Amino acid sequence: MISAPAQTTLLDAGYRQMYNLQFDEAHESFHRWEQQHPDDPLAPVSDAAAYLFSEFERLHILQSEFFTDDAAFKKRHKLNPDPQLKQNFEADLTKAGQLTEIALKKSPGDQNAQFSEIMRLGLHSDYLALVEKRYVAALSEMKTGRSMAEQLVANNPSYSDAYLAIGVENYMLSLKSAPVRWMLRLGGAETDKDRGLEKLRLTAEKGHYLLPYARLLLAVAAMRDHDSGQAKTILEALSKQFPRNHLYAEELARMQ
Repeated sequence: MISAPAQTTLLDAGYRQMYNLQFDEAHESFHRWEQQHPDDPLAPVSDAAAYLFSEFERLHILQSEFFTDDAAFKKRHKLNPDPQLKQNFEADLTKAGQLTEIALKKSPGDQNAQFSEIMRLGLHSDYLALVEKRYVAALSEMKTGRSMAEQLVANNPSYSDAYLAIGVENYMLSLKSAPVRWMLRLGGAETDKDRGLEKLRLTAEKGHYLLPYARLLLAVAAMRDHDSGQAKTILEALSKQFPRNHLYAEELARMQ
């Protein structure tokens, strides 16, 4: 696990603001952290996360991809990505990649840099898959990020945020049909639902920056498994923690 700091940092503040849908405030926090720590690749990659989540919110992507079973909603839900946001998002990812490369040349065992690269790959994979619907390109980056995450947790099993990359690949791909899963495994992807949920729980229980997102994914998994009680418990806790995020309250209301 990323050790909790003695006091809340600007990174902590930025992630809380991001999960609370306060994206302007989150960018400000991440930029201030970057000014204070110009060599830290986690600064621009976190700022990229705020751009991605703001696009998810604007385009209602989490609702359409994870929660609704309404085929009519999905059909009429046409995506129109923001080109300026994409430019800013990719600029952040490029900068994070450059800083990561510098950090790893200085110290190949730099786990903060390794995690930043896992984040960079995961964020870009999410944009490719969920915004641009470029699934083949997204899968390649997802697999690379998962492999790096496995290496990181092998060296430091307590780096709990890194388990998310392993959990997402296994769980999300396990939802595909059996023939598709077979083809994905031939290509080196992992599609083990139980392993995916196990890793998501590790991040949801012991993670730091990515803990709330892991909990949201577990709520989605519970709903898909028709465990409304577990889903409600998770969403109620998230709603209390992030009262400005309407998604949790809306899904709770739909479950009534």
